[in-house]
Formats: sequence, structure tokens, C-alpha cells
Amino acid sequence: MVDKTKALLIAGTASGVGKTTVATGLMAALGKNHKVQPFKVGPDFIDPGHHTQICGRPSRNLDSFMMGERGVLETFARASRGAEYCIIEGVMGLFDGLDATEIASSAHIAKILDVPVLLVINAHGVSRSIAAIVKGFSEFDRSVSIQGIILNNTGSDRHIKLIRDSLHGAGIKIPVIGALPGNKELSIPSRHLGLHMSGENHPKTSERANFIEQHINMDSVKIIAENFKPYDIDLKESNVRFDVKIGIANDRAFCFYYQDTFDSLKISGAELIFFSPMSDRLPDVDGIYLGGGYPELFAKELEASGTRHEIKKAAEDGMPIYGECGALLYLCNSLKTDKAYKMAGVFGASSRMTGKLQGLGYTEAEAIMDSPIAKKGKLIRGHEFHYSITECDRDARLVYRLRRGKGIIEGRDGLIEHNTMASYMHTHPASNSFDEFLRQCSKYKSR
Repeated sequence: MVDKTKALLIAGTASGVGKTTVATGLMAALGKNHKVQPFKVGPDFIDPGHHTQICGRPSRNLDSFMMGERGVLETFARASRGAEYCIIEGVMGLFDGLDATEIASSAHIAKILDVPVLLVINAHGVSRSIAAIVKGFSEFDRSVSIQGIILNNTGSDRHIKLIRDSLHGAGIKIPVIGALPGNKELSIPSRHLGLHMSGENHPKTSERANFIEQHINMDSVKIIAENFKPYDIDLKESNVRFDVKIGIANDRAFCFYYQDTFDSLKISGAELIFFSPMSDRLPDVDGIYLGGGYPELFAKELEASGTRHEIKKAAEDGMPIYGECGALLYLCNSLKTDKAYKMAGVFGASSRMTGKLQGLGYTEAEAIMDSPIAKKGKLIRGHEFHYSITECDRDARLVYRLRRGKGIIEGRDGLIEHNTMASYMHTHPASNSFDEFLRQCSKYKSR
């Protein structure tokens, strides 16, 4: 981390108050003349894609439940190298974390990094009450440094003045550095798993930058960001090297990945070969990693592609294959959406989409048998988010016993067949490295 690195965390009083609009707008505005490194609090795959598209630098997740405090510090230090500004988009409300704790909250990340916070408040239909909101948020945990307020969905100039006067009258010293009118043109469409992916929509980078510069005092933003004090940390590098090729499914159907995972694989010596199960042949690789995404939206294309047969053949040959969430659906016999589509058929199971949420939240799993990703006894933290149900054959084997989370059935997750394993749980390399997976890929290569 260079001494000149400046940083801000953009938090909200709740979900839906405009954090993404403000965070992406600041990234776009600062990115005109500066190198900006984006971050996202929590286990999010979609917002980081939009950040990356705007900043031209891979966005990183900061999650204190999965990564631990040390993991957060290391990821921030590595990713911020060469950046002039680091913009961290928060999650939910500032203090919302795991259950009733601060763990995994935006506030926890702000405290770990000792980074100044800009608080976004939805001003629609409220004036003097905002003073009470700010007073409560600023005094709830004084070790969280809220240094600026940004009002969203403001009305007239008189409305803004009423709010400013109310803050002043309450003796609140935190300045209002921006007041944004409503702007639906900059909103991002959403679907059942969240916002549309970055590649589906034009980011409107210049429009976002202009909107922010018009309504937020950028000089104040920069001054507050300068209050961040960079820290030194001894970054540990992996001493283990694996000369293997890993095929990674990467298209519109499989697109939920952490950049840290790719970096971890590369640091360990793996060559990453990206391919589309919808349109590409399976490349010549020593192992396969399939992430989550939207296979249900592309079930017809996945069924029509011969790649599913190649993946099944590779699985039967003993190639190490690891999949998460959407990949679980793909590796089953079939996936029912508008109708039942044939999938790869590695597992004796079938999946179907439902009209309601089936699993959402953090997970903690104990491996009760060896698998391509972990040895028996390993504890792994992750998260799940799915609208599907997977029904297994009676003789199905499941790798994980969940201490937290729902999984596939009755607190169990992680179907395994041959040397292929897939679960609803998404993992992060800070919780469970891919070394065991790479070790098995190396073993498969040298057969």
C-alpha cells in the first residue's frame, strides 16, 4: 500500500437508500483523473462486476465472517497497491451484520481498516427526523468514524435547507456534503438473485460521474478520504506451487466468482483457462471449477451443448471437478424451469426452480469425508443464496454437515460422485484455500 492511498466506505442507513448509486458514481467521478480501486462489503458477486467495469480494476470483496480480520486486511492491502483512491461499497445498513452482531457488517469493515465513512440517507418524505437518524448512527458506535452525509432522493432546495438547519439545530457537526435528486435512469435492473450482471447493461460511467459531480462536493470527498491512514502488513505468499491447468466455466450462466479465488489459484502456480459450457468444447485441463450464476436462464443452451457430455466423461475418468450453487444444478441429471432440461448427469439428482427463496445467508460446514476441495474434518465458512431445490437419489453421498445454513437437505450439503463435488455453499479462499483441489489436479495430471 502506497502512502498516498486514500479511502472511503460508502454506507447506508438501510438497503435501498442509494449506496450503489453513490459508490459507483464516486468511482466514476474520481476515475476521471485518478486510479480507483473498488471494494464491496459482504458476499456479493454482482456489485463487484459493476465496480470493475467502471474502474478498470477488479473489485474485491471484504467479508469479516468468511475472511476473518486478517483476511480483510490482506485483501485490502494487496488490491490497493498503486491506487490513489479506494472506494468501499457497504452492505445493508451500516451496523447490520451476522445475526445481532457486528461481524460482517459495514461498520466492522470500517473499524478493521480504520476508514472514514460517508453515510447515505434516503431523504424522501422526511426532514427534521434525519437529525435523529444521524445522531443515532453517529453515537451508536463512536469507533465508527462517520465523517460526511449524503442525502438521496431530495426534493426542493427548501427541503435540503430544512434538513441542514435541523442538523445544525441538533448540534450535529457531521457535514452534509451532497444532496442527490431522484434519478431512475441510473438505476440497475434486477432479477431474483439481485441486480443484472455488469455485461448486460451499459454502465453509463460518464452520466454517473457527471451526476455525482453536480450534486456532491468532490473537494469534501477528497479531504475526508485523505483522513485514511495507510497501514503496513506482512503479506504472506504461498510457497506451494502446482503446475496444472484449471478450466473455469465463465459465461452468462456461470459468472459468480471472487477475484481473490482467481488470484489464489494463479499464485499457487495454476494456469486458468476460461471457457463457456454453452458454446465451447471442454479445454485440455487437469481440473474444472464451475462457479454459481444463472444456469436456469440458459438451460436450453446448456442442454444443447455437447460440453455437458464431455464434463460427465471427465468426471467418470476421475478428473477433480468442483462446483458451487448454479454448478450443482448443472452437474445434476436435469434442471426444471419452464420444463425439465437435461444437464451433465454427473450426480444422481435432479433440481428444479421454485417461486420462492430456498436458502439465504452465511454457512459453516464441517467436511465429514474427503472431497476435491477439502480433507475430512475441515471447517469451512461460506454463504448460500438460491431459489432451487435439489432432490437426490437415495444412495447419494454428501460431504458437508452444516453447523449453519440450509444446504441441499436436512443440514447437509456437497454432493460427491467420482472426484466431483458441488454444493449450494459458495466459499472464499481465505476460509478454505484451493491447495487440496490443486494437489488433486496435479495427481490426476501425473497418472
